[in-house]
Amino acid sequence: MAKLPPAEWTRREDLAELVAALGAEHMRWVGGAVRDTKLGMGVKDIDAATTHQPEEVVRRLKAARIRSVPTGLQHGTVTAVCEHGPVEITTLRKDVSTDGRRAEVEFSSDWREDAARRDFTINALYAHPVTLEISDYFGGLDDLDAGRVRFIGDARERIREDHLRILRYYRFQARFGSTLDEDGEQACADLAPTLKGLSRERVGWELQNLLGLPDPVDTVRRMHARGVLPVVLPEVDTAGLDAFATLVAAEAAAGVPPCAIRRLAALLPAEPKVAETLASRLRMSNAIRRRLATAAGRDKNPDLANPQALAYRLGRESAVDLLLLTGRDPAALDGWEVPVLPLKGGEIVARGVAAGPEVARILQAVEARWIDEGFPDAGRVAQLLDDALAGQN
Repeated sequence: MAKLPPAEWTRREDLAELVAALGAEHMRWVGGAVRDTKLGMGVKDIDAATTHQPEEVVRRLKAARIRSVPTGLQHGTVTAVCEHGPVEITTLRKDVSTDGRRAEVEFSSDWREDAARRDFTINALYAHPVTLEISDYFGGLDDLDAGRVRFIGDARERIREDHLRILRYYRFQARFGSTLDEDGEQACADLAPTLKGLSRERVGWELQNLLGLPDPVDTVRRMHARGVLPVVLPEVDTAGLDAFATLVAAEAAAGVPPCAIRRLAALLPAEPKVAETLASRLRMSNAIRRRLATAAGRDKNPDLANPQALAYRLGRESAVDLLLLTGRDPAALDGWEVPVLPLKGGEIVARGVAAGPEVARILQAVEARWIDEGFPDAGRVAQLLDDALAGQN
């Protein structure tokens, strides 16, 4: 039987305490931690499955003095707050009914039955917490080796249980896939219209997870060609796909980490109203909405030739967005901290200017010259103020 290779997280003392509390024969590590460890990748989140009912999980954790949070008791999930990071513990389940958005479940004691309700074979791998032996009920290990993302059982049935699995399929394909599962791809294309019934927040979040991967270009192009992307991002056309590919390459060349919001901006037309409408539709935060709108106005910004001025006026994040989106090098911002103008309105009032609009006008005039001169020190700012006051007389 295949085993999970030893990893740092499998040797954590706090997890050993958790295993002791639940009993090794009553729990397994499951999902992403098992999959990513098998691939030799880093692990962020750790999930466990257990035959214990949620109330029993809470009781056992309390007895072991491990704090718990009832994050989803109706679905069997309890979060154990361990010293080096939380662990989600979910009772084995089987679906009773689903409507494509949510499921009613019954608790189970059958590991295979629990695996059968999961989405992809590579996510249905269970590892014994002591022996690290892997239970693989649907060929997930072979699919990992082949770089294949495959639905468990009938792809259409899995998608009808939860329509978001269409977008999850493409995200996992972009991350792990090198071999296409044609049946899964076709099922996603056929059932793409069902994405319209999902919560917009869920769609937006899943899109960000996909776009933030190292290189999702081919996957996003395929989503568009298969008719999946137009359902959730109808604003995207061929030009947007090309701009997206160019941006991903530019990020890599500049050594800038992938950014889902910047990449979403590349996919959209360079029109602020379009960006704002999309952000509203996907229920994105006001901060993201402003960032997308700023990125959409990239072709009209007068500071593009001066990266530091751009960063001062818009913030470093948006400046990097605009520079990369317009084919410019953001290297001028490497290690550069946005400065603070060493002049306050009170200093202008102290020079005899009455408080009010004139103070603001002078402050803005000094600031504009300070930016143009490359943010000189306080001594030069004092001279600029003298010039502004002299021009007032």
